Amino acid sequence: MLLELRIRDFAVIRDLSLRAGAGLTVLSGETGAGKSIIVGALGLLLGERASSQTVRKGARRALVEAVFDVTEEPRVLARLGELGVAAEDGLLVLRREVSAEGRSRGWLNGSPATAGLVGELGSLLVDIHGQHEHQSLLRAAEQRRILDAFAGADVLAGEVGRRFEAWRGWESLLREKAGRVRDLRAKEDFLRFQVDEIRQARLRPGEEEELQQEASRLQHAEELALGTRGLHEALYEGEASLTDRLAGLQGTLERLARLDPALGEVAGLLEEAYHLLVEAARRLGDYAEGIEPDPGRLEEVRRRQELLFRLKRKYGATLEEVLETGSRLEKELQELEGADVDLRALEAQVEEAHRAFLQDTRRLSEARRRGAEGLERAMEALLPELGLPGARFQVALFPLAEPGGGGAERVEFLVSLNPGFDPGPLQRIASGGELSRVMLALKTVLGQVDPVPTLIFDEIDAGIGGEVAVQVAAKLREVSRRHQVFVITHLPQIASRAHHHWLVEKVEVEGLASTVVRELEGEERIRELARMLGGDPESATSREHARELLGSS
Repeated sequence: MLLELRIRDFAVIRDLSLRAGAGLTVLSGETGAGKSIIVGALGLLLGERASSQTVRKGARRALVEAVFDVTEEPRVLARLGELGVAAEDGLLVLRREVSAEGRSRGWLNGSPATAGLVGELGSLLVDIHGQHEHQSLLRAAEQRRILDAFAGADVLAGEVGRRFEAWRGWESLLREKAGRVRDLRAKEDFLRFQVDEIRQARLRPGEEEELQQEASRLQHAEELALGTRGLHEALYEGEASLTDRLAGLQGTLERLARLDPALGEVAGLLEEAYHLLVEAARRLGDYAEGIEPDPGRLEEVRRRQELLFRLKRKYGATLEEVLETGSRLEKELQELEGADVDLRALEAQVEEAHRAFLQDTRRLSEARRRGAEGLERAMEALLPELGLPGARFQVALFPLAEPGGGGAERVEFLVSLNPGFDPGPLQRIASGGELSRVMLALKTVLGQVDPVPTLIFDEIDAGIGGEVAVQVAAKLREVSRRHQVFVITHLPQIASRAHHHWLVEKVEVEGLASTVVRELEGEERIRELARMLGGDPESATSREHARELLGSS
């Protein structure tokens, strides 16, 4: 429900703030006072294209802001949850700004948002009847939803949508699986060749480094043998070897240490160095004895390196990647082995999902046919009471070539307002007043199922008066039991039935015309009703007539 509307520097509105209540609210005033401008400002919150022409002369920007209570609006709360926007205290604030240059910005509860998103949420909260762009009932999808709700088939319609998505999902999975199997079978022989090539190589992680070290050792075997023997002799076996000399030095230090025990620690270090040199010399000797040129082994290592190089060029930059490629290719072959069984299982799943979808679709079509007949009867009984005596209303169900997520038919509301003419789409009704009355009839019939909480009717009283105006007022009052209703009207019969009456006036502010709004109560409301009745608002007779009209409402 709309709680508050703020408009600033929009067209002829300088600064306007309205607190709205539940039930039926009428806006009245002289022609040209700016009543429809208020509706136009609300249109911005429903996604209407912004224009610099809407900015009041001399202002930098126009602003429209509305505060809604969404506590009992599950569709809005669900959408806000998807967006990660919190409705603190159950409130939602929608805001649009239009600059004098034509740029537009939007906000949801103070957070920046696109105009489209603001409009999406606004359309869940407000329906404007009288301006085609914002009439949700003119949209085919909304007409289908309304029929399903009227027929008590909205849950079934949702199940049809889910069945359709499930069927298409299984179909997509089957196509994907079948295509993959075709691709794998087309290259099965090549796959087996690749797997065998990698498998037969018997690769080991780290093998490249081992081969590189072995190849270097074999290639330089003579140099390594000669060098290590020389080192062995210099350290241990040769005349005046380093270990012999160190042994002599060690003996000298031990004698000195007997003279001064403080040198004992140094003597220990020298002894440790001696043993380390002996161990190094031993290892060098063993190495020199064990190494010798082996051209055959070197050739074998090089061939192995060449094999690894070729495998890396084909299957990966490293041996680890080659091994991973081998594992992946083996899995693809394994996938082929069970492909026929998997495909048959998927085909059965697709058939079962399609069968369930078609079964629910047939049930939905039957529910829609019954609902369409009931809605037609209810509408044709109601339209004459709203000043459309020759009107015909029809719910057309056009079969689709292929059933989809919305069922097996396209739903369209058709109407004829003149005897002898075939019913046509609602969009073709030329008169805004006639269209608003058709919408009012629909809202009356569908009051229990229509989820949009706030309805605005503009031009609903065009071309009517007398008893028809009384009937229209009664229906508006009836609709306002379940919806918050705003009506722009010139008819006192409608104004007298309102719970709230706002007067729209045009005044001069700082040399510029400006639209202002104020709520009427008591004698002020009597005076306005007297004016709307066509009499002198200051006349006692006119005012008494207004009191009688208000008292009879």
